[in-house]
Amino acid sequence: MTEVLSIEAPGEVRLIEEKLPDLPEGGFMVATTHSGVSAGTELTYVKGTNPYLGASWDPALGLFRDGEPSVSYPVRGIGYMQVGLVVETRTRAVREGSLVAMCYGHRTAYVADPMTDRFVELPDDLDPILGIYVAHMGPICANGLLHAAHDLHGPAVRHLGDGVRGRRVAVVGAGVVGLLTACFALSGGAAEVVVVDETPERLEIAAALGADTMAADEDPAVDLKRRWRHGPGDRGADVVFQCRGQTRALALGLRLLRPQGTLVDLAFYTEGAQEVRLGEEFHHNGLTVRCAQIGRVPRGLAHAWDRERLSHETIGLLRERGRLLRERVITDLVGFADAPDFLTGLAARRLQTVQAVLCDHVEDEGG
Repeated sequence: MTEVLSIEAPGEVRLIEEKLPDLPEGGFMVATTHSGVSAGTELTYVKGTNPYLGASWDPALGLFRDGEPSVSYPVRGIGYMQVGLVVETRTRAVREGSLVAMCYGHRTAYVADPMTDRFVELPDDLDPILGIYVAHMGPICANGLLHAAHDLHGPAVRHLGDGVRGRRVAVVGAGVVGLLTACFALSGGAAEVVVVDETPERLEIAAALGADTMAADEDPAVDLKRRWRHGPGDRGADVVFQCRGQTRALALGLRLLRPQGTLVDLAFYTEGAQEVRLGEEFHHNGLTVRCAQIGRVPRGLAHAWDRERLSHETIGLLRERGRLLRERVITDLVGFADAPDFLTGLAARRLQTVQAVLCDHVEDEGG
């Protein structure tokens, strides 16, 4: 049996038991050791704001259309940051006792098929809790840098840092995506990295990770453009990574850019865009917005820069900065039994977190 996190309706979350399928030839079974919570994406299901709940997604046309919603309640097994211990295997693709990073949702155990389930075996020198970033979240952020590199070099991209090396970088949003993206930019050789956010506690984390910081509620565009001068009439960030799912954050990101600069958008918006004000900086400074989502790497780079390579880049970042990320970004360790109350508390804003991780043995993790 496995326990699975189930969102029964908006604001209603519980754990249910499901029978595991039989282990097929060529498959393997994992017991979950850590399961990272994406407080942005997952809470849209708890709040009822996810677009899949209200419209039909047509994958052939790439459109949301009126009709039967693509997702309905109960929503089970959400989540994409899992680390599992291989407890039984019927394949030589992975050995028993290995720790693997996967995306199979919040559940205490899972039966995987190497032909259909992607997994990344974690190296022995990596803190297992940091493995939550290896399969999906880290590659999301790495793909943002890859888009910045492609914007500058096209198909000639050779290194993940090609779009930030020696450049001035602004990151809007100090959630997990923003903090990891800032770390990638710092490791990629950016001349300066400034993280902008409204929450002082999150700015403290960004500073501890090595970035400069500015408070979003004090119009940082004025200070940043006074600081970053490229030439007459040419001030601001070379590239902005927009990592917060608020339209006012996108509007701010556009204000931070130098003329003809590019904003790489990593955010997930679930509301309208009345605050973006496309007739202002976007129009007058000839700016570009590029949506970077893990489902697509830049055109022409898919062969050389697949998700496996982005996971490898993530492991490299975690080896370099893992101690700080573990100490400053992972703020909450929550037992699986407490997960329903924790998620509903986050959705209702009774609780706050940067990165929460579900695990069976919280005491063993120092929580």
